[in-house]
Amino acid sequence: MMQDPKNGKINFVSMKTATVLSVLLFVIAIGASAFRKDETPVKELTLSMINKDSVESVKAFETVYKVLMSSRCMNCHPAGDIPLQGDDSHLHAMAPKRGVEGKGVYAMKCSNCHQETNTPGLHTPPGNPEWHLPPAAMKMVFQGKSAHELAKQLVDKKQNGNKDIKKLIEHADDGLVLAGWNPGEGRTLPPVSHAEFKKAWLTWINKGAYAPKK
Repeated sequence: MMQDPKNGKINFVSMKTATVLSVLLFVIAIGASAFRKDETPVKELTLSMINKDSVESVKAFETVYKVLMSSRCMNCHPAGDIPLQGDDSHLHAMAPKRGVEGKGVYAMKCSNCHQETNTPGLHTPPGNPEWHLPPAAMKMVFQGKSAHELAKQLVDKKQNGNKDIKKLIEHADDGLVLAGWNPGEGRTLPPVSHAEFKKAWLTWINKGAYAPKK
């Protein structure tokens, strides 16, 4: 509010102008603040929506499931404590036991027969430096699991060896996983190549790791 020095009257025009300017500046400040707060969440939400695709994820898991349920994978992920054997996934001859670490018990250790490389000859023991079953505390059973059950189990850190998404992605190139495509003479390979499996595995995870309904 200002007073005119010539006539001593209050200059209401100046007061009105000052009020309008104050209100305008306040509105601009509020608008700018709201924009800054909303920018990051909107960006994150958009990226999340782009990355996730339940249809594509579930479709990719169909390939993953076929591989994991093949004898090359399932034989080392049995429901019991005796590994499975052969293309028909029968109980392992000599009935070796899982043991606490998954490497056998007493003198009957997996490494007694399964050396660091495949033994030459038809149907001889396949080899790998890390040959073992999952440990007793975290059996990671594939045998008898539906696609829904297995998908849920694979992303459950309490059941998958405490693997987060990054470790699950890396697991596609684990030495024992790769051994499934180098099983030794006389054994059937998984239904798709490792490259196809890895592509499906990554798609399933990166698109949201959705579980099929059944």
